[in-house]
Amino acid sequence: MTAESTTWVIRGARPLGGEPADITVTGGTVTEIGPGAAAPPGAQVLDASGLIALPGLVDLHTHLREPGREDAETIETGTLAAALGGFTAVHAMANTDPVADTAGVTEQIWRLGRAAGHCDVQPVGAVTVGLAGSRLAEFGAMADSAARVRVFSDDGRCVSDAVLMRRALEYVKAFDGVIAQHAQEPRLTEDAQMNEGVASGRLGLAGWPAVAEEAVIARDCLLAAHVDSTLHICHVSTAGSVEIIRWAKSKGWRVTAEVTPHHLLLTDDLVATYDPVYKVNPPLRTASDVAALREALADGTIDCVATDHAPHPVEDKETEWAVAAHGMTGLETALRVVQEAIVDTGLLGWAQVADRMSARPAAIGRLAGQGRPLAPGEPANLVLYNPAAREVVDPARHASRSRNSPFAGMTLPGQVVATFLRGRPTVLDGKPA
Repeated sequence: MTAESTTWVIRGARPLGGEPADITVTGGTVTEIGPGAAAPPGAQVLDASGLIALPGLVDLHTHLREPGREDAETIETGTLAAALGGFTAVHAMANTDPVADTAGVTEQIWRLGRAAGHCDVQPVGAVTVGLAGSRLAEFGAMADSAARVRVFSDDGRCVSDAVLMRRALEYVKAFDGVIAQHAQEPRLTEDAQMNEGVASGRLGLAGWPAVAEEAVIARDCLLAAHVDSTLHICHVSTAGSVEIIRWAKSKGWRVTAEVTPHHLLLTDDLVATYDPVYKVNPPLRTASDVAALREALADGTIDCVATDHAPHPVEDKETEWAVAAHGMTGLETALRVVQEAIVDTGLLGWAQVADRMSARPAAIGRLAGQGRPLAPGEPANLVLYNPAAREVVDPARHASRSRNSPFAGMTLPGQVVATFLRGRPTVLDGKPA
């Protein structure tokens, strides 16, 4: 009997945090949800008492580093980290080496994801050739490839040329594509080291002003409306950005947005340690920005949580602040941080977490078989999560090749106990299956 054909009876889980039920999974599909399901002969029975069942999580924004920077992460290690975090699909960003700006590179990433088998890997194509910001990449070839690319981003760099951005937004309309923008006006952030504000003045570090993000978001919302196309805003970090996105959505424009777990929990005060683990782009912002981001996620102005998982080898992070790389790991802690920042503070319930971390990112990323409800007849992509657990974050125990977690040493709630990808366990008992 193959793993895909095994029948599982998951006993006593609480779908979306509701009443306990038994979930029967056969042949990659949820076949029954209800109390007292009978276990057919040969079925595997999993006691999930006290665990919350959620649809498999979907990450719109993951850096898997392969090809080119396998010293930081590989598709094998990154997708295993994703599964351990409860993810059944990730979108792999294009800033690899070579850049994912051709059908060949995106297909390579897609095939490596399929071979690893820990979760679905959906490549994101580059907007411009080599991320250089001068001419558009071949969107059509990537869209028609085996990888079926639908999201395009120069993440790590902003598409700062307004004419190029307009053309990109027009181009993707042909196949219902999305342009995902890293909103950062480059001239306003030259040599920037952290959020511009009271803390940067006190620490003597060059500031990254909020307006550098907000100005690009405002421009691109207007461009998306002008050409009637679809825009996604990566890693929103300021209260002002939230207001602009709220205004654009009030107009009915096709604009979506994401927030990272670290921007929901951490503030720029941490930079006072000069520990480069807190160096990230966009930077950690103020407590008032964090509060605005939480409220925006709760009211739906921000559509989803995306990790921006950005692994780096030790030598790129454990160095002086000015030359350290930007970025933080996040796949294995994302759901725990969301519980701490959003659920335990009463802003969202588990059904809304499923919406923000599974259904909406799958819809934005155009993933048909992911983000589906927990219901009979649906693909058996699901995560079993223990919200009562509490544990100190230890990056040395993570599956990621890199250790640059800003939550190291913090006590966070929750534990991913099991993850199923189309009925096949990728994680059992909190460990790789």
